[in-house]
Amino acid sequence: MTRGAMALLEAARARLDRVTPQQAYDEVRTGSATLIDVRMPDHRAAQGELPGAVVIDLTVLPWRLDPTFEWRIPEATDWDRRYILVCRHSFSSSVAAAQLKEMGLVNTTDMIGGAEAWFAAGLPAGEGPADVRA
Repeated sequence: MTRGAMALLEAARARLDRVTPQQAYDEVRTGSATLIDVRMPDHRAAQGELPGAVVIDLTVLPWRLDPTFEWRIPEATDWDRRYILVCRHSFSSSVAAAQLKEMGLVNTTDMIGGAEAWFAAGLPAGEGPADVRA
């Protein structure tokens, strides 16, 4: 068994069909996916908000997206819902997405390059406060 954070990351990404920032933007815009922003508040403040994203802290992510959990978010209606996770650089989001897939949310993935790649691609920043559901 290979050990270490990078081995964990590689194993997680091997289970994901990851999307580019443009693909994520298109899926969210057409309503076929929900963008979940797991960045820390200071990263969101420094980088900007992602339009249409739901902000959920990593510590409560599985419970907020579990369709059977009492304190799930309103969007967590079924196990087949499409979630695209995004963090600052796409390390935490890859591991979290793989965990959610293992939990049964089979259409979950993450965005290649994270929020850094989103803004570098010239995609829009959100207007107004984030939709925080910590």
